[in-house]
Amino acid sequence: MKKIGLIFILLVISELSFAACRDAVVLVHGNGGYPSNFDDTYNLLRSKGYATNEIFRPNWGSKFCVACNNHSGSEETPVRNSINAAISGSCTGKIDVIGHSMGVTLAAKQILTMGVVSKVDTFVGIAGGYRGLWSCGTYPFNVPNSTCGSQGLSVNSPLVNSLKGRILANKTYSIKSWVDQVVCSTGICTVGGRHTSQIDTENATFTYSYGHFGLLTKTENKQYELIQ
Repeated sequence: MKKIGLIFILLVISELSFAACRDAVVLVHGNGGYPSNFDDTYNLLRSKGYATNEIFRPNWGSKFCVACNNHSGSEETPVRNSINAAISGSCTGKIDVIGHSMGVTLAAKQILTMGVVSKVDTFVGIAGGYRGLWSCGTYPFNVPNSTCGSQGLSVNSPLVNSLKGRILANKTYSIKSWVDQVVCSTGICTVGGRHTSQIDTENATFTYSYGHFGLLTKTENKQYELIQ
């Protein structure tokens, strides 16, 4: 009888352990932002049972010279380190990545450069300039700063072109708005006939009437749903 009871307890513990095993999550803020920009998402994940060591929030880029930031150099290191740490510490061996604004393209570049696409279960891009921003000009013409340069978000920049058609994860989604005051600042949201926040290899895209920052802070439930 005691043996049967012990077996039952071990089975329950095993089931609970299995249920708690999930992908680690990497949350990548936008240009000039802070990890705290993802507080709504972070707090929701915590309320759903995610431990602090299952959520990674890299702090990247200059906060004082936002136009100096691009997708090459010191900006890459914190994101790359967080992706590596998340993969190493993930119970499943896989991770989910959610990026906002320039954090979308920065995270995408790291995944491709590091060769860890097979380790990314879900990629969610929120309000990204994935296809380039008209406010940054068309490379190499009218490119005003480093953020818009060859490793930045000008339309047809080498960085933007390097992401075209590339698979980033097992599942990829974008969250966008047609009233995004950053992505659509020139009044045009599309590049090549598609919203610039859309990702070539996405499984689905979701549209909201929020602005650039509202897309991040008001869609935490959708973000959570997409990574389950």
